[in-house]
Amino acid sequence: MWYLPNLEISVLQLMKRLLTSAFLFLSLLPLSACSNNSSPNSSANSAAQTKTQTKTFVTGAIPDQDAEKLQRLYGKLSQYLEAELKTPVSYKPVTDYTAAVTAFKVGDLDMVWFGGLTGVQARLQVPGAEALAQRDIDAKFHSVFIANKNSGIQPINNLKELTVLKGHSFTFGSESSTSGRLMPQYFLQQAGVTLEDFKGQSGFSQNHDATIALVTAGTYDAGVLNEQVWQKRLQEGKIDRSKIDVIWRSPEYYDYHWVISPSVKQRFGDDFPQKVQTALMKLDPKVAEQKEILELFGATKFVPTKNENYARIEQVGREIGKIK
Repeated sequence: MWYLPNLEISVLQLMKRLLTSAFLFLSLLPLSACSNNSSPNSSANSAAQTKTQTKTFVTGAIPDQDAEKLQRLYGKLSQYLEAELKTPVSYKPVTDYTAAVTAFKVGDLDMVWFGGLTGVQARLQVPGAEALAQRDIDAKFHSVFIANKNSGIQPINNLKELTVLKGHSFTFGSESSTSGRLMPQYFLQQAGVTLEDFKGQSGFSQNHDATIALVTAGTYDAGVLNEQVWQKRLQEGKIDRSKIDVIWRSPEYYDYHWVISPSVKQRFGDDFPQKVQTALMKLDPKVAEQKEILELFGATKFVPTKNENYARIEQVGREIGKIK
């Protein structure tokens, strides 16, 4: 009959279309399988990376000295702590004192070597944070006031005589430094010297080494810094005493200390802060590598400390407006 050929053509076309669709479907299966297989691997890799990052104990420090010196010190300490704690430890430098506090607050740093003021600031922003350890020299710390010999400023014997600095140019260290700003400004106020009494605006050199350099160069008549850094640079022969010298040593106060975040207990166990403290206490000057770490810190040993030791620092910080 006349319509059979057309019917056969239609059936053949339909079969071709079905075969083509089936072929395309089968050809896509390997791609789909690859896609499905790669997703778990990617997730696993991502999870592994996150786990590694989470399990790294990250330390930091206020940048109170040259970056090269800090990198050497905290690099060696990280190696020591990693061996003692049996967990990865890394040191992460920061740009300034404020950045150290912020990094601790947001959780980028697990433990930080703070000065007295920044330690208080950090703990106030991270409830549960603990002052863990300090050097043997930090319970009775001092600042030293220095002067360029061409300034005519003579050594003084007591706090009241700080008035000789009036009318001279003067530089502090970092604005958030305990030994280079907070306590020196407090002692100056006790003597009746305000920032307005200096010649021009008082400077902020950013770190103790810079303070030495600026006063040596005569950029400022006088300045103030951490006594431990001053003594260390004297031993290294890096201070020209024909140009500058100490004019006054401040009364003692609590200063530098390690502060650890409460978050480490969730990642490493409730006893982890105690383990870190024990490791710091174990640093032994009779062991060559450990002696080098202690010498870089300017200490003979680390000792325990607690939050209450820095109550005076907090009080002074509030008085001069560095703690709100």
